[in-house]
Amino acid sequence: MTQGKLLEFLEDIGISMSAGYLSNLLIKNTVDFEAEFNELYIEGLASTHWQHLDQTSARVKGINHTTNVVCNPLYTVYSTTLKKDRLTVLGVLQNKQELEFILNELTYELLDSLNIPTKWSNRLKLLPQETVFTESQFNSLLDKYLSKLGSQHRTRVLEAAAISFYHQQSNIPIVQTLVCDDAPQFKLLTSNLTLCWVHEGRHYKKLTPFVGCHQDILDGFLKEFWDYYRELLAYRDSPSPKKKVELESKFWEIFGTETGYKQLDERKRLTPAKVSELLLVLEYPELPLHNNPAELAARTMVQRRNISYATQTSEGTKAWDIFMSIVATTRKLGISFFKYMQDRISHKSEIPSLGRIIINKSLTTHQPLSWQEELFCMSG
Repeated sequence: MTQGKLLEFLEDIGISMSAGYLSNLLIKNTVDFEAEFNELYIEGLASTHWQHLDQTSARVKGINHTTNVVCNPLYTVYSTTLKKDRLTVLGVLQNKQELEFILNELTYELLDSLNIPTKWSNRLKLLPQETVFTESQFNSLLDKYLSKLGSQHRTRVLEAAAISFYHQQSNIPIVQTLVCDDAPQFKLLTSNLTLCWVHEGRHYKKLTPFVGCHQDILDGFLKEFWDYYRELLAYRDSPSPKKKVELESKFWEIFGTETGYKQLDERKRLTPAKVSELLLVLEYPELPLHNNPAELAARTMVQRRNISYATQTSEGTKAWDIFMSIVATTRKLGISFFKYMQDRISHKSEIPSLGRIIINKSLTTHQPLSWQEELFCMSG
C-alpha cells in the first residue's frame, strides 16, 4: 500500500495526520518494532532445525540491492542488502552486517572443500587460532602475513573463517539445514542443505524438443519425475527403512537411464551430482521438498516493489523490511495485523510479543525423532 493510500485508509477509520507525520511514524519511530523484529527472528530460527531461504532483486535510491527471505511455517523475515554473496547471506542468518571471524579446525575443513592451496592453509595456521577477529582486524592480518594471497582465494578464506565463527557463536540460533535452490552462495553455510524439487523440475521443463519423438520422451520423463516427487511426499507422511531403500534405488533408475534424447540425457547427468541434497528428506522426513514458501514471500516483496518502485533511504529500507516481516509473520500466526498495530500503538499489550507466540506454537509442535537423536549425539 502506498503512503497516499495509507493516509486515505487512516482517514476512513477516523485518524487524521499529515503525510510528513506518517512518514516519520513509519520510518523514524521503529525502535520498538525493530526490537520485536529481532526477537521474532531469533525465536523463528530456534523453532525449527531447517529454514527456507531465497533472494530477490531490490532497488534502494536507484541502486541494485538484494532482498533476502528467511522463513518457516511460523514466521517470515526480510532483509535487504547491497550484495547477495555468501558472506552477505551469512550476515543475514546472524541478523547483523558486521561479521566476525575465527581460525579453527572447521576453517581448515572448509578451506579444503573450497580447494584453497595447502600453502595458504599452512600460513593461516601460524596466526592466532581460536581467537575472534573483527573484519578489519582479520583483513589486517591477511594484509600483513598473506600479502600475496589472490583476491579470489582471499574471499574464500574470509568465507571459511566467517562460517567457522557462525557455528561456534551463541548469540543467535544456528541453522542446521537450509531449504533453497542450488545457488553457490547458499552452500557450506550450514551442516546440511536440501534442494527444492520444484526448482530442479524447472530445469527439465525448459527443454524445447522440436522432434515429435523427443517431445514424447520428455513428456514421459516429466511424468516419471513428478510421480517420484509424489512418492517422496508420501514417504514424509509414512517413512520406513524399506521405502527409503526403494526410493534411493528408484532415483538412480530415473536419472541414470539414457533416453536417446541428447539434451535430456545431458540434463539428467547433472541431477545425480545433487543426490545428497535432493534426498536428504529420506534421512529427515520432516524436511520440505520445495522452497515455495520463500519464493512466495519473495514474490510478495516484488509486488510491493512494483507499487512503490524503490526505497530512497537506508532508514526507509530498514523500516520496509521490519514491517513487511511483521505483516507476514502475524499472518502466519493467525493475528490481525491491524489489531496488532492498534495494540502496539495504544500500548495496551494485550497481544503477546510475536517471539513469545512463536515459542508457544513451536512447543506444541512435535519434535521429529530424527532431529532428537541427532541433537542427543551432538550434546553428548
